[in-house]
Amino acid sequence: MNTSKKKLRIATCSLAGCFGCHMSFLDVDEALADLIEHIEFDRSPLTDIKHVSEQGVDIGLIEGGLCNRENVETLHEFRQRCKVLVAVGACAMYGGVPALRNGIPVSELVAEAYLGADLHNPQVPQDPELPPLLQKVLPLHEVVPIDYTLAGCPPPAEAFRELIMAMLEGRSPVLPADSRRFD
Repeated sequence: MNTSKKKLRIATCSLAGCFGCHMSFLDVDEALADLIEHIEFDRSPLTDIKHVSEQGVDIGLIEGGLCNRENVETLHEFRQRCKVLVAVGACAMYGGVPALRNGIPVSELVAEAYLGADLHNPQVPQDPELPPLLQKVLPLHEVVPIDYTLAGCPPPAEAFRELIMAMLEGRSPVLPADSRRFD
């Protein structure tokens, strides 16, 4: 590994998913302590930075599919500001569990969630802070080009480590299919 290079800048986010991929990333455990000498985090729940820096980052890791307009805007920001964009996990790659809603009209979903008979004072929220839902949950590649995928639900910690090491060493990552897991 060439230690004279500047640190790799990494941005991460979770869209329509469960945050399990971020948890798997943290399972890199002690290796993360070694990697931290060679990487720095930009936008991430680890830093609480809300947008990818305007100067951009080297790697963007996105877990979760696209379920609302805000997710799409975030994805476009990542694509614009990340040299390498990685779809992390089944939700980012295929829509995953959130896409189970795809066969149900959005109006029915909203009615079930907010207007159910067993709710006290049922009403659909009209807060402008709530982003409008898309008609379907979409995988990332249907909206922007993706450079790499880390398959699994969640991908194993070793896949994150291999991706980062490959980028540090200037090579393509080797992500064997038999290392994928679906917990």
